[in-house]
Order: sequence, then structure tokens, then C-alpha cells
Amino acid sequence: MAQAAPAQRGVTAVTANRAELIAIADAVAREKSIDRMIVIEAMEESIQKAARARYGAENDIRAKIDAKTGDLRLWRVLEVVEAPDDFFKQINEADSQKLQAGAVIGDFIVDPLPPIEFGRIAAQAAKQVIVQKVRDAERDRQYEEYKDRVNEIITGVVKRAEFGHVVVDLGKAEGVIRRDQQIPREVLRVGDRVRTLILSVRREIRGPQIFLSRAAGEFMKKLFAQEVPEIYDGIIEIKAVARDPGSRAKIGVISRDSSIDPVGACVGMKGSRVQAVVQELQGEKIDIIPWSPDVATFVVNALQPAEVSKVVMDEEDNRIDVVVPDDQLSLAIGRRGQNVRLASQLTGRQIDIMTEADESERRQKEFVEKSTLFETELDIDEMLAQLLVAEGFGELDEVAYVDIAELAGIEGIDEDIASELQNRAIEAIERKEAAAREERRALGVDDALADIAGLTEAMLVVLGKAGIKTIDDLGDLASDELVAKRDGILRTFGLSEDDGNRIIMAARAHWFDDEAPAGSDAGPATGPAIGEVAPADVPE
Repeated sequence: MAQAAPAQRGVTAVTANRAELIAIADAVAREKSIDRMIVIEAMEESIQKAARARYGAENDIRAKIDAKTGDLRLWRVLEVVEAPDDFFKQINEADSQKLQAGAVIGDFIVDPLPPIEFGRIAAQAAKQVIVQKVRDAERDRQYEEYKDRVNEIITGVVKRAEFGHVVVDLGKAEGVIRRDQQIPREVLRVGDRVRTLILSVRREIRGPQIFLSRAAGEFMKKLFAQEVPEIYDGIIEIKAVARDPGSRAKIGVISRDSSIDPVGACVGMKGSRVQAVVQELQGEKIDIIPWSPDVATFVVNALQPAEVSKVVMDEEDNRIDVVVPDDQLSLAIGRRGQNVRLASQLTGRQIDIMTEADESERRQKEFVEKSTLFETELDIDEMLAQLLVAEGFGELDEVAYVDIAELAGIEGIDEDIASELQNRAIEAIERKEAAAREERRALGVDDALADIAGLTEAMLVVLGKAGIKTIDDLGDLASDELVAKRDGILRTFGLSEDDGNRIIMAARAHWFDDEAPAGSDAGPATGPAIGEVAPADVPE
């Protein structure tokens, strides 16, 4: 064991092959792709741990390896104090002069330690420290390298399969293709090269987890970008993707250059471009569809190859009714509903398919229901009721409050008949309101609710049946509980979210009636106000 030179402040060097230490640090750093200083720091920490085991864990022992020469130094740090109470880490001023002349209270001095020999246990402990430090550094490096590569395509080699999940060797890290992100019926064997999309990268206790996917719609978009230069250059954009992995997919494309056909560019000469993607996706059939900002047009395109007769849109419920010829129904729906399901995903709308016969039957049913309503409530004959429905009237409100000139303008209806129809419609509405009012009161719904603007007696009956009977009950609701399209209490009345908010805020208004306005005296007076003079202080 070599003794340190006096120029090194008397610190003792531990026996070591200096060249070997540096060589090991360089080799580990290259293999794990981490900074060599991290490896050297791990070695220093392991030596410190072994030295503390040798000399006592109570000591503050330090080790330092010269990154250039490999020289290893070991020492104990002591604090100079007036009256030591920890003799492992403190020393008095008189004794400190033996180690460092001129040391004063408050200084930290070094006490050179003799060299140590690593026993089997100490060596094993040192190895564990180095391995753990290197592993932590490697995990940090992997996370930093891959965290910004989400949604990139990467190529790896299948390493193993675990519980249906596939582990892929990415070179400097491992990724996992979970079962739900694999293409169904695709068999990946150990050693196969596979292209995947980096779906997400998460920092976890056991190290960074890199999740891969071959089933995501983004994977298909990236594959097309690799095969179609116009997409890579941004001339053509894939606006939407819908996939049934391994079976069928639809993509909506648009060109920013009117001279370039987006569908033709994606298909390629004799289908070469799209076939390259199809082969990568294990034969998945791909429908390339021209995207349109007009939803109805896009829906028609999305349902290809089926022909569409008519599209009826319901903006409030975000639904679309599509009418197709009878012989196109199975084609529009597709096998197990695949075609309409993918079209719905692609357009972001709920699509309902019906035949022309079904649509005609539905229209007839609605026509009869509306005609019967007018016959019953307005006490008119069938012909006149059907005439009103044919002219577009469907509700009593529409007859009662429409401009009388519009009613009189219908062939066969003069001003006198129009006026009588309006009077009867108003009377019918009042009868319905009166009946609803009686039912509402029978349910125990407070009259205070009827004073809130926007609530009809029919709405109050529905609220009463739902257990909302007081103004406080209504105020406790959230707007979506009241008007949500799917499960709102008043969903059948077509109220908007703004309507719901207005009604609920009106119900809550009385909660704030007792609050004093800002700046007013809210409580009982306990003395004179600021600036006033108490009666006792007034001079006589």
C-alpha cells in the first residue's frame, strides 16, 4: 500500500490498481451509455461504505478517486470544537494541531486513514452500491432519452412474451406491447424485428416503462407518413383515423394543394403505397376517404362503399340518421356492424342506419301522431289536421303563437278559421297547463318553483316525480343533472346548458338575500362608528 505524498495534505491512498479503476469506469459508462463520472462517484460511495464498516459507521469517512489518474484517497472529517461530545466526528482545538497546524474552533480538518483491505462481505456490499447507482443512472438516461419520443415509430427485436404481453428490445431499453395494443391474431416470435409506436413513457419505481402499440390509429398515420412523401411534407393531412386492428380501417385525408388528389397519392401507383402499409398491418383493409368540413358529406364518404339516399342531422344530440336504399342496408352496416362503427368513429358522430322503407314508415307514424294531436286538442276534422301537419306544424305552441297571416296563407284556411285555430290552441295549452298544475300540487311541489322563469308546469311535474319538490332541492342540483342529454331530469324538454344554469341560479338566489351588501353594517352596533363622537365625550 502506497503512502500519499505530503503535497496531498497527508491524506492516505488506498491500495488499488489505478489504471484498472479508470478502465472499469470507462467500460461501464460505455456499456450503459451513462456519464463516467456517475460510475466513479458510485465507486467512491462503495469505498466509503466499506471503510465505515471497517472503522465504524459513526465516523464521517470520505473517499475520492482522481478521474484522470485513478489515485484513491481516504480520510475522516473532524470538526474542531471547544468541548467535543461526539469523539467520532469532533476534536478539541489542542488535539487538532497534531493533524493540522493553525486549526481553530469551527474548522473542519481531515484525519488521514490507513489503507484497508476489502474482505468478501465488504467487497460484496461495495459491488451492490455500484450496481444500484449504475442502474439508477441507466434508468434516468432511458427516461430522458425516450420521454420526448412519444408518437414516434421505433424498430426493435422481440425479446420474450409474458402473460400475453410482448417485451421488445429497443437497443438501449426495453418496451412492452400490451395485449390490447397488439394486432389480433398476429404472432410475434422471439427474435422477430417489429415496428411499433411509442405510446407513452412513464417513470416508475422499477424504472421507466415504455409502452408500445401496433393497434393505435396514430401508428397507421405514421406508417402512411413514411410511405407517402406528400404526407411527410404536409401537403396531404390525415384528419381522422378509425381502426378495427387487423381487420379494417378508415382514414380521412385532405390535400392543401388542389392539384394533388389526396386519395390517389395515398394509394400510390398500382396501390404500391397503401399495400406497403397493409402488409405491415397483417393484411388490414384500409378505406381511404376524402375528408370534408361538411359533416353530412363526410358521413356519406365514410359509409363507402354503401350508397346513401339522405342524411338527417341532429346537432343537439350529436346524432345522424342515414337513409339508404333497401338493398344497401347490409353493406352500410357491414359485417357485425363494422362499417357503420368505423364511420361513426371517423366522424365523431353517432350514426343510425335505416332503409328508405323504415324512414317512410317513421314519417308516416309521426304524421299520424301529430294529426291525431290536432284532431283531439283543437277539435277539428282529420283533413284539416293533416293539412296543418303537411304545412310543417307539429306542436300546439306552433299553431298558437305563429303569425296569423302564416296560417291564413295556407290554401283552404281563411283569417276567421286561422283565428279560431289559434284560440283553440291557446285554450288547449291552458288546459294542459291546468292539468299539469293539479298534478304538480298533488306531488307536493312548492309553488315557489313555478315562479322561476323557464320552468313550465309539465317540467315541474317531472321534477316532482324525481323528488325535486322545493326551491332548495332545485338549487342543490348541478346543470348537467338537470339538462344532460343522456340522463338529465329535464332531458326531454330540449333545454340547453345555459338554460339549466339560469334556472339553477334563480333557485339559489334566495340563499344570498340575507347577506349584507359590501360596506354595510351587517350586525348589531356595539359602539359608535369610526369618526363619530360618543355622547359621553360631547362637551357640555
